[in-house]
Amino acid sequence: MPRVWDVPVHDSTRVRDARVAAEHAAAMAGLDDQHTATAALVATELATNLLKHAGGGEVLIDVVAPAVLTAERAETRQVQVVTVDHGPGIADVAAALRDGFSTTRSLGAGLGTCARLADAFDLHSVPGRGTVVVARVGAVPGGRAAEPGPAAGVRAGAVNVPFGGADYSGDAWAWVRAGDRVTLMLADGLGHGPEAARASTAAVEALRGAAHLTPAQALRRLDTALTGTRGAAVAVAQVDTRAGVLRFAGVGNIGARLCEGGTWRHLVSRPGIVGTHRPTTLREEETAWADDRVLVLHSDGLPSRWTPTPDTCRTAADPAVTAAVTVRDASSSARPVRDDTAVAVLAPSSPDGP
Repeated sequence: MPRVWDVPVHDSTRVRDARVAAEHAAAMAGLDDQHTATAALVATELATNLLKHAGGGEVLIDVVAPAVLTAERAETRQVQVVTVDHGPGIADVAAALRDGFSTTRSLGAGLGTCARLADAFDLHSVPGRGTVVVARVGAVPGGRAAEPGPAAGVRAGAVNVPFGGADYSGDAWAWVRAGDRVTLMLADGLGHGPEAARASTAAVEALRGAAHLTPAQALRRLDTALTGTRGAAVAVAQVDTRAGVLRFAGVGNIGARLCEGGTWRHLVSRPGIVGTHRPTTLREEETAWADDRVLVLHSDGLPSRWTPTPDTCRTAADPAVTAAVTVRDASSSARPVRDDTAVAVLAPSSPDGP
């Protein structure tokens, strides 16, 4: 089941909790000692930064697939450390990433160290609105580069926030590749807690054998796999990178929004529950995919009146950063989260690499 560590950091005692969580995640991901130590250090530095520069915030630690798939059945897993805060933000991001930079008379090694040691690192910060940082640790086995071909030009990432700080989230995401097709799925198990997590985990496991199928076909296979569970709302989006086509199909209340050159539109799912009440016919929507597109899938933990901001359509951003910014900007103490909350994002690769 999708174990997620949600560590609120508002005093120094929680910094240790973030480090321990990173070590547990590294063991789950099967990382070696060196990468485990790196994950622990990154979590420690980022949690410490929350206290020093933002007055506290949230650390989310998860085991995820890489942002770029390197093979059709790659099983590589990375530890993802995300920090979210509503602090003062960073006026000069480039300066903050230099080792030795500090606004608090400390050594200033935090962000620069994390950016240098992590296998993937990105952040987004706006003065007055706060900062989101994403770091992933865990290299592809053998240092293998991404396979050539158009599919390497698509990235995916997500954040998953369990309801009430629970150990397991009822939401889960996954993405797979078959040739020039990359498929992203987000599942929201009915309700929350372990039984919801069991349903969404079944969807993830079934997707791994459905990479060659269209979204509608994949949903039919997932419906069979989820029989006997609570069921789940599921959305499946697939990009055929060679043809430049995005296909989408969904069942239940997974939200889907596509940004096309700065303009947003909804992709519509059918009512129902995968595994218990799948509609007889599945509508598959098809549209063009290009380098100015960003697709956002989200569970109903996000407020229903969520409105995308320009920051949500930044094609150059790490998809997990976009997901974390979406969660941060859509939530507040005045609008408490009602359920597990997951946001998954599909975007073109950065011109400078994955």
